[in-house]
Amino acid sequence: MVPLLLLPLLWGGSLQEDPGYELRVQDSAMVQEGLCVQVPCSFSYPWSSWSPPGMPYMNWFRVGDSSYRRYPVATNDPTKRVKTETQGRFLLVGNSRDNNCSLRIREARTSDQGAYEFQVDTGDYSKYTYEDKRLTLQVTALTQKPDIHFLEPLKSGHPTNLTCSLPGSCEEGRSLAFFSWVGGSLDSLDPGTLRSSVLTLTPRPRDHGSNLTCQVQLSGTQGTVERTIRLNVSYAPQNLTISNCSDVAALGTLQNTSSILIREGQALRLRCDADSNPPAELSWFRGSPALNATPICKSPILDLPQVGAEEEGDLTCQAQNWLGFQHISLHLSVLYAPRLLPPSCSWEGEGLHCHCSSRAQPAPTLRWRLGEGLLEGNHSNASWTVTSSSAGPWANSSLSLSGPLDSSLRLSCEARNAHWSQSAAVLLLPGKCAFPAGAVPAALGGAGAMALVSLTLCLLFFCIVKARRKQASGSREGLDDEDPVMGTVAWGSRKKPWPDSPTAQEAPAGDAPPSGEQQELHYASFSFQEMKSRKPEEDAAGTNEYSEIKTSK
Repeated sequence: MVPLLLLPLLWGGSLQEDPGYELRVQDSAMVQEGLCVQVPCSFSYPWSSWSPPGMPYMNWFRVGDSSYRRYPVATNDPTKRVKTETQGRFLLVGNSRDNNCSLRIREARTSDQGAYEFQVDTGDYSKYTYEDKRLTLQVTALTQKPDIHFLEPLKSGHPTNLTCSLPGSCEEGRSLAFFSWVGGSLDSLDPGTLRSSVLTLTPRPRDHGSNLTCQVQLSGTQGTVERTIRLNVSYAPQNLTISNCSDVAALGTLQNTSSILIREGQALRLRCDADSNPPAELSWFRGSPALNATPICKSPILDLPQVGAEEEGDLTCQAQNWLGFQHISLHLSVLYAPRLLPPSCSWEGEGLHCHCSSRAQPAPTLRWRLGEGLLEGNHSNASWTVTSSSAGPWANSSLSLSGPLDSSLRLSCEARNAHWSQSAAVLLLPGKCAFPAGAVPAALGGAGAMALVSLTLCLLFFCIVKARRKQASGSREGLDDEDPVMGTVAWGSRKKPWPDSPTAQEAPAGDAPPSGEQQELHYASFSFQEMKSRKPEEDAAGTNEYSEIKTSK
């Protein structure tokens, strides 16, 4: 007969009066459905030197089950059978020799909620259950969102691994979750690669700012949790554009912004935009980057308050960040009026040879007005020869006249393009005196105009005196052959000195166009009556004849 005193031991009773038994475990643990929780635990018991190897055995039981203390939820005793619903999910992760009774619960279910007791089996027919220290497990609804980890920054064209994980889930052992990826950046990937916790993505510039979602469904649960991130993709500048922001619209802009036309003196504001991440630094250059362009400013806005003809050429915008750079250029064409170099004339033998050059945008055409006739192009006859040429914005023309000149002869060079025209006259005087009209800045006002008139009168006086001297010393027949003095002069101002003409001969320093703002043209007409021979006594009597001088504006 078994002594009554031993019955509590055989039944796994609690010897609470024995101070050698102690369990150290938290009173409660909380876990979300489908996740994992690990409960630290340690125990002590009276050690016995005759305990068999591998002992003691450790068991966790659920309180209140019909199979209470018959089928543990977790054990290290290989001879014991655990409850079917907890098999593989409730695990003892401690070592009994270290008195470690820690319990891990995986894939928690709402049915797992309840109280649990720990029991130690020393193998000497003594089992002790620590009833005074129970663990209460609470299982709540799943609300935990997954995390997405990757190395930043995401660079366009560089493959990157993104890992999705669910905090609170056990990473060891079998897979506890089903993963899926959703997002516009995944359109080029194999759908089979989107069912893994690790996604290999090669981002593109267009993926910047798009959403990427990782969805997780835990085994044994019906719900799905997810996390969405916004991709921040770094990429070099691309898709550069230049737009015209001027208050005064340019005359014309091509759709691809490769060329723009504007009148001289107008204001021009250009804006450069680039698609890049991080934002690019924008700079403007004059010329082509391949030809050592000259920096203008570091700004997306280029302001040219008053465009001049010398600013014609390529304008380049460059965008640069730490990933690279790109540039775009446009050609600025400045429309301006013909700039006529003063015609130069010289007597060659018995003929008069004159040369005229002009520069304009669009390129000008030149023609000679000889009396009432117009001479242009490349033509000739027995009395005159016209030779014309052009190169870029320059036009050049030469006129050769032979034979006697008519008494009413008027000669001028005219330059014109689609928007403007200008002319300059050549004064033909007796005694083979020929000179071009001068040019003075209109900024000098009436004083400048009168200075030109005075200079012209001096030249006329010189030629007239020269002619009168010929009269006094020549024959009567020679005097009858003299032509009357007639001429027209035009002058104007030029904004800056003209560049050298590619084919025209060098103009004298006195003929160089002055600087100053663009002004109106002024005209002066000189009409001299027919020269008459006089007797010496008529001159002594003070009989003088004056020329009529008219100016117009």
